[in-house]
Amino acid sequence: MHYLKAGQYTYLAGEINALYHEAAVKMGVSDSVQNILYVICEKGDCCLQSEISKLTGISRQTINSAIRKLEKDGIVYLEQGKGRNTIVCLTEKGKTYAAEKIEPLFEIENKIWNEWMAEEQQEYLRLTQKYRDSLQKYVKTML
Repeated sequence: MHYLKAGQYTYLAGEINALYHEAAVKMGVSDSVQNILYVICEKGDCCLQSEISKLTGISRQTINSAIRKLEKDGIVYLEQGKGRNTIVCLTEKGKTYAAEKIEPLFEIENKIWNEWMAEEQQEYLRLTQKYRDSLQKYVKTML
């Protein structure tokens, strides 16, 4: 089978994921904790647990385990949302912890983003969304 240049995207995405893993290691957190805290911080210190799963692609089981540990460590607390929804919120200790472990990543991303022209930012988002949408469409047609 001949692989197309689209594989280059997969390699780049893998390398980017490896760099986020390296950042997690340097901050002393697991990848799942980094992703969970990232989403919670980005959403304003609280968010639905289901949103974390949707936005990170991490399995519910892994998210549940990581959140239980974060809860035990006093980093997050849970609130009952509407229906079966659970809301995950940072404690005061969690806000401090996230400022140490996640804010540096936000700063790096913002620095990179601000180095790009507005047209580059929009083009990157447009093409990435287009790729995601097409991938989603074709994955649904797989056997």
